[in-house]
Amino acid sequence: MLDRPRRTPLLAALILLALFGAVAGAVAADWSWLMDLDLEGQDARTWAGDQAWLRDPLRVVEVAFGTACMTAITTVLAVTLFVKGHRRAGILVAVVMAATALATYGAKVLVGRGRPVWQDPEYFLHSNAFPSGHTSSAAAFAGLVVLLAVMLVRRAGIRRLLSTLAVLMWVLVSADRVLLGRHYPSDVVGGTLLGVGVLLLGVALYNPLPRSHALKAEPLPEPFPSERRLAVVLNPIKVESVEQFQAMVSQMALESGWNEPRWYLTTVEDSGTGQAEQAAVEGADLVIVCGGDGTVREVCAELAGTGIPVGVVPAGTGNLLARNLEVPLFIRAAIDIALTGQDRAIDMVEVDGDGLEPTHFMVMAGMGFDAAIMEGVNEDLKKKVGWLAYVLSALKGLMFPAMRLEISVDDMPFTKHRARTCVIGNVGSLQGGMNLIPDAAIDDGQLDVVLLYPRRFLSWIPLVLRVLTRREHNAGESVARMTGRKVVVRASGEVPRQLDGDTIGLGSELRMECIHGRVLVRVPRS
Repeated sequence: MLDRPRRTPLLAALILLALFGAVAGAVAADWSWLMDLDLEGQDARTWAGDQAWLRDPLRVVEVAFGTACMTAITTVLAVTLFVKGHRRAGILVAVVMAATALATYGAKVLVGRGRPVWQDPEYFLHSNAFPSGHTSSAAAFAGLVVLLAVMLVRRAGIRRLLSTLAVLMWVLVSADRVLLGRHYPSDVVGGTLLGVGVLLLGVALYNPLPRSHALKAEPLPEPFPSERRLAVVLNPIKVESVEQFQAMVSQMALESGWNEPRWYLTTVEDSGTGQAEQAAVEGADLVIVCGGDGTVREVCAELAGTGIPVGVVPAGTGNLLARNLEVPLFIRAAIDIALTGQDRAIDMVEVDGDGLEPTHFMVMAGMGFDAAIMEGVNEDLKKKVGWLAYVLSALKGLMFPAMRLEISVDDMPFTKHRARTCVIGNVGSLQGGMNLIPDAAIDDGQLDVVLLYPRRFLSWIPLVLRVLTRREHNAGESVARMTGRKVVVRASGEVPRQLDGDTIGLGSELRMECIHGRVLVRVPRS
């Protein structure tokens, strides 16, 4: 709906508002067929009144979705969207809910319909009834939730869950108004038509999709004055519809002055290396990669040193490189950064080890507990709930056995350590947004090593607090940190290992060297 011409939601809004006007006219004129329909509300109220267990729940629903609570909920949602960078969506939420409230009040005054006489006398309301304010606000809010889910939530299962809960909320509020005897059925119908109509009118007049960040920035120097050749490496299983994604990128590329993109889809056998090589050989001036951290790593490694910038469109679960580059996780905004952002040279890390062919990573490597988390993730659960699958895997393996390690930094003599996990980071923010290495930078030419050694199960709590607050002087032997350009880690036995969140099998050694400024990536304009 958001990508369609403005006339589509506008036409739907006009139809719904016209129907609302027709119902309002029928109510004001006391049409007999409508009055007969509204009398059904008395039977519903009588039935509910005979169910003693229903009274308190119905009152709770009435209060929970009243003006005060809905105003608070709307404010929280709008502020959250602002903080997360979705300012236009936040404005739409605030304006639609405010406009719905004002339109409801105006309609109540104009129609001037009294409340049903079969209300509960203990909580009798004397204000005008048509349309139902509870229902209009619930309908508008439910529509906003569905709209935001479609716009911001990538996982179809979660999107369907949110949309279903929103619709059920509207149904619950609508039923509550009739069962309490607060409104006639036509009041509820009118409130629904008004709430949804105002929402669609708001979408027609004000698109919540973010505008290009380049509109507010100074133009960048144009390195390719004639042709701007764009290539896109896509992991097709990371997007719901390849065709819709291709249409979105093509449209945005043409609007930003790029040629029609060439497409390179990854396969099970080749997760990005061959596709990136082909794009470079065919003269791409920019390569956009859409996929998880593994696909991003392969493309960046292949284009390292070529001078071809890489635009990252995060479509995985961790999206660690995108997070550390401040690339938004909202796909449309990430595409905008890739097309119109500025280039930044970042480090890449060469790595090898026993049983491991020489390869690279962009974000981090790990041995021990953190690699065991990746290894223990249920892939089916990960597809449904995303990063929560990592949390469940972590809870199951909190007491991963301690490892005996030897570590050498910058060819210095090996030092001995005990740890449950060893993380070698090229960035500071790791899984779950935890800023495990606050001093790390992706372009400083250095690797940062962190060893965590909680001795008991409950020791994880103060250890995590110390890591988050950087209180290293109280950490004792639980936390150790080292920094250098070259790092070698050896374990006394075979342990799980991972690169950028992908498991690479058991082994006892990792040898790593940071290559400074090796890869060009697209980041937001400063």
